[in-house]
Amino acid sequence: MKILVLNCGSSSIKYQLFDMTDQSVIAKGGIEKLGMKGSFLKHTKANGEKVLFEGEILDHKSGIEYVLGVLTSKKHGCLNSLDELDAVGHRVVHGGERFNSSVYITDEVIHEMEKCIDLAPLHNPPNLKGIYAMQELVPGIAQVGVFDTAFHQTMDPHVYMYGIPHTLYTKYGIRRYGFHGTSHRYVSKRACEILGVDYEKQKIVTCHLGNGASLAAIKEGRSFDTSMGFTPVEGLVMGTRSGDIDLGAVLYIMEKEQIGIKSATALFNKHSGLLGITGVSSDMRDVEAAAKIGNEKAAMAIKMYSYRVRKYIGAYAAAMEGIDVLVFTGGIGENSFTTRRRVCRGLEFLGVELDKEKNESTVGIEKVINKDGKPIKVVVVPTNEELVIAIDTQKIIAEKN
Repeated sequence: MKILVLNCGSSSIKYQLFDMTDQSVIAKGGIEKLGMKGSFLKHTKANGEKVLFEGEILDHKSGIEYVLGVLTSKKHGCLNSLDELDAVGHRVVHGGERFNSSVYITDEVIHEMEKCIDLAPLHNPPNLKGIYAMQELVPGIAQVGVFDTAFHQTMDPHVYMYGIPHTLYTKYGIRRYGFHGTSHRYVSKRACEILGVDYEKQKIVTCHLGNGASLAAIKEGRSFDTSMGFTPVEGLVMGTRSGDIDLGAVLYIMEKEQIGIKSATALFNKHSGLLGITGVSSDMRDVEAAAKIGNEKAAMAIKMYSYRVRKYIGAYAAAMEGIDVLVFTGGIGENSFTTRRRVCRGLEFLGVELDKEKNESTVGIEKVINKDGKPIKVVVVPTNEELVIAIDTQKIIAEKN
């Protein structure tokens, strides 16, 4: 079975084509600057050869049509025709309370997805455009939606509810939803496979640390709590997102700066976090480089970032009455041994203690990095959300047939 995984953003389309006989990636790539001047498609073949196509790509439909053309081209493709494509799996950011698992896409499902647009107005519309495009370009193709929020639908009401009038929940669905669910699900299970322990008997904290960042507390195979909330802005300090902030401060800033909802949304989502604190960059590598040459704001931002992660780990240890496994993933979590070291420093009282050599030699690979004999296992697991989407798609198509 050959499955195409699509992740459609507002100005980008990422894709991977899987051969599910061995779960191998036979092609992958992405379109950037969609609908803008200078748009391009970067395609990687199974042998690692990379090809760049430049040209005007106006919208998601034309972009996906371009991708399908490359995949079936004689020179660069890996499909003789689109008839070889068995199904498409889509990343969908927000499934609300309606979707607690991946789902076979029908017209009724699309209608329910459209109802979730208000919950993720920046993310769900481009996700849906990918689904609409495939319906038009390859009529009848089986499609599956895999939701970032679905994994966290196992949280208890006292965990996901906010301290606001209950009528606002019943009218608008305002509650904690959580995101990065596909990543948290994959790395938590994979860590347990690496350790040879029963997933459903562990208390796990997964740290997805990248430009967007979140933690999840996973107890006995279920998402117990997570740091992102109604939107992805809550929780940790991120690349451009503020993370937790007093609502009173938000209102005060809006009043003093005389800005409306759209400007405030941009401020706390696009101009805050590492970028806003430092004025240097949203990339941790740039921030660390600035700190090394004496930039005090960069040094403070690094401390803020690590402190917030460490604080959430401690909170989840209390909430779950202990931790068995601590997992690092995401661009920063997988590659920055200095971030892992800063986060874990001070958690020795819980039983977290890194092996210096193991930690510093681990960049983008699976590895157990705690000192031998310590009660809490610390594992680095590169995330693979695309594979999870492909596996879910294969499973749902098999059940459907």
